[in-house]
Formats: sequence, C-alpha cells, structure tokens
Amino acid sequence: QDLHHLPLRPTGMKLSDFDYNLPKELIAQHPALKRCNSRMMVLDRRSGSIEHRRFTHIPEYFKRGDTVVLNNSRVTPARVVCRRPTGGKAEIFLLKRVGGGLYEALLRPSSKLLPGRKLICDEGRITAEIVEKGDVGRLVRFTGRVNIEKRLKEIGRIPLPPYIKRDPGPEDRKRYQTVYAAKDGSTAAPTAGLHFTKDALSRIRKKRVNLSYITLHIGYGTFAPVKVDDIEDHRMHKEDYELSARTQKRVARTKEEGCRVIAVGTSATRTLEDNADTLLRPAGRRSDIRDSSGLFIYPGYKFKIVDALLTNFHLPRSTLLMLVSAFAQKKFILEAYAEAIRKKYRFYSYGDCMLIL
Repeated sequence: QDLHHLPLRPTGMKLSDFDYNLPKELIAQHPALKRCNSRMMVLDRRSGSIEHRRFTHIPEYFKRGDTVVLNNSRVTPARVVCRRPTGGKAEIFLLKRVGGGLYEALLRPSSKLLPGRKLICDEGRITAEIVEKGDVGRLVRFTGRVNIEKRLKEIGRIPLPPYIKRDPGPEDRKRYQTVYAAKDGSTAAPTAGLHFTKDALSRIRKKRVNLSYITLHIGYGTFAPVKVDDIEDHRMHKEDYELSARTQKRVARTKEEGCRVIAVGTSATRTLEDNADTLLRPAGRRSDIRDSSGLFIYPGYKFKIVDALLTNFHLPRSTLLMLVSAFAQKKFILEAYAEAIRKKYRFYSYGDCMLIL
C-alpha cells in the first residue's frame, strides 16, 4: 500500500508542554504546623477566576447532596535499611507485597545488589535474599526468626519522596498519613488528603455532604518518570484498588440527583474514572470491586464522574500534572502554577493545595 495514503498518527502533546520552573525554596520540607493551616488556591473553571484561601475554608465550597470521595490507603514504612555481608550499607524500598515474605522492591545501591545476593537486616534477625528481576525493581524474599510483616513495619522508615532533603523523623509517622487512613499498602501518601482534620470532616458532614472512601494503594506507577517525548506513548504501571459497593451506590445516586462528586486527590480521581461505566449504570445490586488500574489521564480525556477536584501542586513533567491539566485546561493550570510561585505557595507532598471547581 502507498504510504502516502496512510493516515498520519497525531503527534499529540509533548512532555515539554508540562514543564515549569520552581524555585527550590518553595518545595515544602516539613508539614504545616497544623494540617488545616495550609493555603488553598481555588480555581473556577467556568469563570477562569483564581481565589486565595486557607484549607480551613473548604466546607464553604461544598453543598448539600455533594459526595466527597477520599482515598483511605495507609502509607507503610517502606524503606528498610540493611547491610551487605561486606559491611556496606544498603536500602530496600518495598513497593509491593507479592506473597508470604516475597516483595517487589527498589534496591540501593542497585548495581551491587544482583539476584542471589543476601542482605542482613534488623541486626541479623531478618535476612533478605534478592531472588530475581521484577516488573519494576527486584523480587526480595525475607526470612528470619521473627514475624516478618510486623517487624518490617517496626523497623521500616516512612518513605518520604526524594525532593524532601532530610531523613524521616517521628513527626512524619503521623503527618505523612491522612487522619482517615485505614488500609495498609501505599508507598506514598495520597497527599491531597493530608490537609483534613477530624474536625474538618465533621464540619463537612454537618452540611449534609456525603463522605465516601475508595482504596488505591499508591506505588511506583504514580511517580514513575515519563521517559517518552510524546506523552501518548507513556504507559502507567498498574496499582491495586478497592471500590466498595457502598461507595458505588453513593456516587451513582449523587450523579443521578445532579449533585457533584468531589475527588480528593488524583488517586481517587483515577479510581472513579476507571469505573465510570459501572458507576453510571442504573441502580441495582452491586458488589465490591477489587482490581488494578493503569488509567493514564492527560488532556483530551473526558471526565465522566468527577465534578471537582482537590489536589496538591505537582512536579513538572509528571503524570499528576497531566491529569490536573486534563481536568482544567493546561493553559489555566500553568497560569495558576505561575501565580502560586509568585505568591510563594508551598509545593509538593507537604505543600499547599488547589481546589478546582
């Protein structure tokens, strides 16, 4: 067939379209003194307006009948410091429990930790054997004379992201966790939820606003760097999630009644949108869904479930920034980010937040 008659593949958007310059001093290294004291930029997609508030004002933006969906995954202390038999230091970053004492993990120094090598952890009480290469990192098997699952939680460190240039401290065990965290499994916090206090949740309920929960265990897939120039070529690593029948019914009813579904964070957004067909189905018998999601949302995506989004400020060139740009037009989002930099908002995991209406 004549190649000149084949349809041209659209080039789409480039990775460089999602770049911006951020002064290093705006990357939050510690949480705010109080969770609800974070600043909150409010974006109105209809008017194109930008408003500067505090997170404590968030109940003002919710209406009776709305449903707020939060991710109740709990961050596990996933960084385990070990030593090599030669005495050198090593670190195991647990990504996912595969079964028994077997985990998928990232290793450091990776060049020296090849399959067959062993590491000594917890002063010799636990041995880690590198088994083989995994989908992302390497498979590691833990053995020892202790309860491995329990002990790893005790000796593991909270996995603060690499742009926080300090070792995790006692405050991080509490503050790098949402107040409603319930199910272990994440290696990074669903950071949009870090701003909520129990009092804030109570104030929202008093407005007859529904609170519903999903569980998506945030892992490497959310933060894996995009390495292709044409973003349509990027493939997300899948992450496990749970969507209860109760949450399905609540979200479906909210949509039927013409009220808003407000997602807290990109993880809640992807879980809801990945199940849009099920959630828009007429009411009937429903069952809990346990599955994995590799949904990649970028500009051009048509949202079916989420009507408003609470999110933090995200890294340049990240899939998270692409999702937010799909929700509120890339031009508007980048203008808002430029405004946030001018106003010296705090960025990333421990930073301020953005409410997009």
